[in-house]
Amino acid sequence: MTTTYPFSAIVGMDGLRLALLLNAVSPAVGGVLVRGEKGTAKSTAVRAIAALLPEVDVVAGCRFSCDPSAPDPSCPDGPHEPGTGEARPARMVELPVGASEDRLVGALDIERALSDGVKAFEPGLLADAHRGVLYVDEVNLLHDHLIDLLLDAAAMGASYVEREGVSVRHAARFLLVGTMNPEEGELRPQLLDRFGLTVEVAASRDTEERVEVVRRRLAYDEHPEGFAARWAADEESLRERIAAARALLPRVALGDRALRQIAAVCAGFEVDGMRADIVTARTATALAAWAGRTDVRTEDVRGAALLSLPHRRRRAPFDAPGLDEDKLDEILRQFEEDDPEPDPDPGPEDGPGGSGPDDAGDPEDGPREGAGDGAREQAPPAEPEPSVPDQRTGEHETADRETDSAPADQDGGADEADGGAGGAGGERAAVGAAEPFRTRRLDVPGLGEGAAGRRSRARSAHGRTTGARRPRGTLSALHLSATVRAAAPHQLARGRRGPGLLVRRDDLREAVREGREGNLVLFVVDASGSMAARKRMSAIKGAVLSLLLDAYQRRDKVGLITFRGADAELALPPTSSVDTAAARLERLPTGGRTPLAAGLLKAREVLRVERLRDPARRPLLVVVTDGRATEARRSGAPTPVERAGRAARMLAGDGVASVVVDCESGPVRLGLAGALARELRGTPVTLDELRADSVTALVRDVRTVSNPRRAA
Repeated sequence: MTTTYPFSAIVGMDGLRLALLLNAVSPAVGGVLVRGEKGTAKSTAVRAIAALLPEVDVVAGCRFSCDPSAPDPSCPDGPHEPGTGEARPARMVELPVGASEDRLVGALDIERALSDGVKAFEPGLLADAHRGVLYVDEVNLLHDHLIDLLLDAAAMGASYVEREGVSVRHAARFLLVGTMNPEEGELRPQLLDRFGLTVEVAASRDTEERVEVVRRRLAYDEHPEGFAARWAADEESLRERIAAARALLPRVALGDRALRQIAAVCAGFEVDGMRADIVTARTATALAAWAGRTDVRTEDVRGAALLSLPHRRRRAPFDAPGLDEDKLDEILRQFEEDDPEPDPDPGPEDGPGGSGPDDAGDPEDGPREGAGDGAREQAPPAEPEPSVPDQRTGEHETADRETDSAPADQDGGADEADGGAGGAGGERAAVGAAEPFRTRRLDVPGLGEGAAGRRSRARSAHGRTTGARRPRGTLSALHLSATVRAAAPHQLARGRRGPGLLVRRDDLREAVREGREGNLVLFVVDASGSMAARKRMSAIKGAVLSLLLDAYQRRDKVGLITFRGADAELALPPTSSVDTAAARLERLPTGGRTPLAAGLLKAREVLRVERLRDPARRPLLVVVTDGRATEARRSGAPTPVERAGRAARMLAGDGVASVVVDCESGPVRLGLAGALARELRGTPVTLDELRADSVTALVRDVRTVSNPRRAA
């Protein structure tokens, strides 16, 4: 059996440890979402907290961990008579990212249910985690429908399994902990809201603290049992303190003053709904119990707000979660002025004393020295507000001139702002993006089989039923009428005599369903001198930002290629983190020649590699350009326009669905972006047509080589 790393031996990370301990004291807080970069011991802390939870009494032989003093009346293994049970440690169950729905909620034997009328149910991970900890690593990579099921069970305290009229319900109350790396994509706001608390973790920049982390980890890896034994006294002290705080929790009084403070804070940060108020109240109560008090004070409300509100405050698209501590203090200060009633006298505290998550050990006591590393009961530092990019582009009015008022030389003449052949001269500082808008949906034609999402049509486990087929593996979605039709002709041969239908496994049919998939949206953005006019580039960035927001909402992966000067650059490899793409776009400078062919060839190479990595995810190429092509060339070599056309035909030959966002402006229009779209066999869209509410927007599918009639 693997020895768990001791919770008390974790260095720093006060906010994370406090959030986990508060959930251990009061599971009603609603779990913890841990956000942070890789390698910050997120998983270590979660696994360590499970070892500190008190043992649970369960009914002997019950697969659903029923409490013998109050057994679940709807338990599938019941009914149970109240009585004595057996004690066992609280479990920690891990949900893998690739888990199926049946593995999570459990599975019904449909064949026995139809033929014998028996509810043969195999419990899932939700049943295993009842009265314990359910840990989801990389929760942001979990399929949305699994997250919905998981959070519904956490909110209701029960799991429901429905299969064609056959229903099973069982209790599922657990401490839910999810970890995620924001670089790999964010959770939807409605899913973020379902986690009680959130904590941001990062590796310490303090040299001594980093040294201590490495020292303890090496000691643990060398001799896990011996290392755990050195911290056993601290672990036992924490375990006793959790039990004492749990016992004290029902006696903690949440007065009207504290409730008004909580309401003032939640209203001041304009959080949606009432869940924030409820979670903050429960967290403040748990903080008071953890401190050994029976009254909730201002410091409890403040600490609770810093844990429960960062992921719930209203944010602009792509802003990271965070809370302005100065604003929080100002709201509480204003409340004190309006309602000067003092907090109760601090006085001596009853119950377990102290204020930190791991101050139970004596710092003079051998290996426990430095157990808390200065950790005290304090709220985690709030993430700083994201900086707002400067919307200005230089000091001189001449920087705002339109650079494409005259037609460009299609055969490679000097670009208006290139500053020299193939160079990066004339480079301009990055401009901010215009206000994003709601875009029309751009689909990949045909029927895919990629990861669940909200963009293109695909065969999926969820959606409308379009047919039936024989099961592939475990039956999960029964097509009842098709199953009955398959079994009906054989009833006499099987000796049917009664009213029941004799069903064999060969008769079973599963539903074929059509839903939506997420795609790989690869942006190829022209950042050359012909696009460098300040207002024009701001509008173009606003359009790309709008498409990125649309990709986030439709669960796509995104990548970003830019081309300018002499070559193209993969600014962002394909990722689920749309936030990172938006940040790279904001910093994008402009200027130089227009190597359009290089941008298209770079896109082809990126798509080739991604096709090997994830062959089921279909790509959508979005080229943002005015269609001009200017670059240095040798005598007798193909012109830049010819090279761009050749690269476009190669992408079309690969069957890549594409959209060309035409950025050409001014009274003289050359129609080069439309010509590029024809070479790609894609769809040309102007900036105006890109808007979902535009009167000129046309409802049309993206065209590909696989659909020559539409491409014509």
